[in-house]
Amino acid sequence: MKTLIALLGRITINILGEMGGMAVMLAKSISLTFTPPFRIRNLIKQMEIIGVNSVPVVLLTGLFTGMVLALQGYYGFKKFGGESLLGATVTLSMTRELGPVLTSLMVTARAGSAMAAELGTMKVTEQMDALAAMAVDPLQYLIVPRIWASVLMLPLLTVLADAIGIVGGYIVGVKLLGIDPGIYVQRTIDIVQLKDITDGLIKAAVFGLLLALIGCYKGYHAKGGAKGVGEATTHAVVIASIAILIGDYILTSLLM
Repeated sequence: MKTLIALLGRITINILGEMGGMAVMLAKSISLTFTPPFRIRNLIKQMEIIGVNSVPVVLLTGLFTGMVLALQGYYGFKKFGGESLLGATVTLSMTRELGPVLTSLMVTARAGSAMAAELGTMKVTEQMDALAAMAVDPLQYLIVPRIWASVLMLPLLTVLADAIGIVGGYIVGVKLLGIDPGIYVQRTIDIVQLKDITDGLIKAAVFGLLLALIGCYKGYHAKGGAKGVGEATTHAVVIASIAILIGDYILTSLLM
């Protein structure tokens, strides 16, 4: 029993220590954001890497998510004659939940892992020490652009995922399942509100902050050579994914 309590205590201390370290990194990053020199070129480069390069996987994810939602929803609504609600259901599901969550998970797998691996490699090969020796703050040069690029690009990627998901739902619902297009579109307009879209975009920005902060933190504190970099990358993806799912529940509770 004592061994179990001691294990739980160590796990709790480690979790709280990591959360504290991430909070400190975030506070320093926010402070350095408003401290010259401003690395605009680095920010634009990271926006391309995190945002533009993620467009294909986000579009594919959004398209097939919307199509599956329409296909599954149709057979559920058909049992009580509610097929006309299919368009609104697909749109609400994409804009409020699945759009921001799935987009963030895909970007975590693609860009969040890359952040941890790249920064971890720079850490274990002492490239960050070299930057500090040249009077360049590694936090300001490497981490601040990644955090803000994620916060800015995740809502834009979510808009793309929402739009293509809605199109996919329309194709399945109207073209394949034969729902009247006028009714499909009109019920969607009647039910879906602007708040449903903005809530999803707020979630996406928060998820972007989480995945970038966790990926950068794990990479920044990597140690132990190639093995340590691999472990840091794996931990970053797993922790960021869990944080996104937990954050989704919390934000949904707050925004309802």
